[in-house]
Amino acid sequence: MPVEWQPVRQSRTHELVLQSIEEQVFAGKLRAGDRLPPERELAPVFGVSRSALREALRVLETIGVLVAQPGRGPDAGARIVRNPDDALGRLLRLHFALGSYSLHDVLEARVALERSSFAAAARQAAPADLDEAAELLARMTRPGVPPEEFNELDTRFHVQIAHSSGNALTSTLTAAVRESVRPLILRALEAAEDWAATAAALNAQHTELLALVRAGRGEEAADLAEVHIRGFHGTLIDETHPTDTTDTTGTTGTTDTADTSDAAADDGRAGGR
Repeated sequence: MPVEWQPVRQSRTHELVLQSIEEQVFAGKLRAGDRLPPERELAPVFGVSRSALREALRVLETIGVLVAQPGRGPDAGARIVRNPDDALGRLLRLHFALGSYSLHDVLEARVALERSSFAAAARQAAPADLDEAAELLARMTRPGVPPEEFNELDTRFHVQIAHSSGNALTSTLTAAVRESVRPLILRALEAAEDWAATAAALNAQHTELLALVRAGRGEEAADLAEVHIRGFHGTLIDETHPTDTTDTTGTTGTTDTADTSDAAADDGRAGGR
C-alpha cells in the first residue's frame, strides 16, 4: 500500500505561541483577569525568543483579549481581558474600507441587529438602562450640538439600547457595525445643508423610539428603528452608489472603495463606537 504524504503546515514562531495560549483559554486554564508570567519566564517555557513572544502578545492585544502594562509593580505585565467591542469595530472598519463589505451589506446588518435590539429592549430593558439612553438623548437635543458630538452620542444611544436588550453579543456587533461606518456617517452629517433641521428630525425619531421601548411596544419600535436607519443610512448608499463586484478568485469589493477608504482613514475624532 503506497504511503500518502500530507503537506506540513508551516507556521511562524509567534503563531505557535498564539496557538498554545489559545489552547489554554479553550481548556479553561486561562480566564479573564488571569495574568501571564513575565516575558523572561514565559519565553523559555515556550522555547522562543522574547521578540516572538511579544509579537504574539501584540496580536492578542489587537484582538481584544489581552492588555499589556509595561514597567514594574502590581499592574505591570500581560493580563487576559474581555474587550471585543473596540477590536471588532477596528476590524470591520478596515475591511469595509478595503471593500470586503459594501455599504449595503452594513445597512442590512444594522437593520437586522437593531430591529432585534429594540424589540428585545421593549420586553426586558431595565429602567436604569433606559434612563441612561434618555440622558444621551437629552445631550443630543441640546441646541448647537455640533455634528462630531452628535455622532458620538447617536452611536452611544443605539449601542445602549442594544445593551439594554440583554444580549451581549448583539450589543457588541451593533457597536462594531456602527464603528465600521462611523467616519462616513460623520462626513454625511457635516455635509447636511441644514444641520439644525437634520439633527431635529433624527432626534424626533430617537425620542419616539425611546418612548415606544418604555411603553413595551417592541414591534412598533423595531419598525421605526428600521425606518430610522434606512432613512439616513440609506441616503449614504444613494450618494455613493456602491456596486458589488466579485473577481474570479471570489474576492468581493465595491466601486466606492476609494470613498470609504478615505472616510475610514479619518482619525476618528468623532463618533465613538
